Amino acid sequence: MKKSFFTLEHARQLTEDTYEVVLSGDTSAITAPGQFVNIELPGKFLRRPISICNWTQDALMLLVKVVGDGTRELVRCVPGTEVDVLSGLGNGFDPALAGRHPILAGGGIGIAPLYGLARRMLEAGLPFTVALGFRTGKDAFYLEEFAALGCRLLIATEDGSLGTRGFVTDCIRNVPECDYVLACGPLPMLRAVHGLPQLTGGQFSFEARMGCGFGACMGCTVPTVNGYKRVCKDGPILFREEIVW
Repeated sequence: MKKSFFTLEHARQLTEDTYEVVLSGDTSAITAPGQFVNIELPGKFLRRPISICNWTQDALMLLVKVVGDGTRELVRCVPGTEVDVLSGLGNGFDPALAGRHPILAGGGIGIAPLYGLARRMLEAGLPFTVALGFRTGKDAFYLEEFAALGCRLLIATEDGSLGTRGFVTDCIRNVPECDYVLACGPLPMLRAVHGLPQLTGGQFSFEARMGCGFGACMGCTVPTVNGYKRVCKDGPILFREEIVW
């Protein structure tokens, strides 16, 4: 974990409530896709934990869904604003464990860490399929960015306005050769993906309300077969075989 100041470069609106936010600063503490940052906002008692979408040596990209005053203030910051950031939090995905036929499955804002994961799997020469789920076509974002990677991309929407009508689980069923999943999204989606019989393993990124973001307050614990684990410190990535619903 590293505490430092980042400078907001831009906030680009993607959908009605989703933005791409780019911050420049020292990203040396970030070591794996799936980690997150914890951002301090003026006048707010608790920091806001946000998954890392992608990063370079001197820049950090986040996909932010506006869900309250804190995230609304963040996306409205003008370029040049300095923000206090705790970076390098969480354990991240390990694509080396994903085997020969992995699928990256994301729902809604949960697709954010999968983009950085996909880029690094491509750089490592690892094959994969991407499946993304949204409520409607109007809610979809980052499709062009994923498509530009040249990977097999599957889309599902609940109303059928884009891609397969249904859920991301329907996309996964359409590629039975994919037997390992790296997933991020809302809990109902994760639970449904976890129950797919074609999967022999997987890594699941969990969300939880956090007080500190680095394991001190114990406010984000979840049950596992090995006892309670802290989403912020022991996660946010948990392995399929240890998850208790």
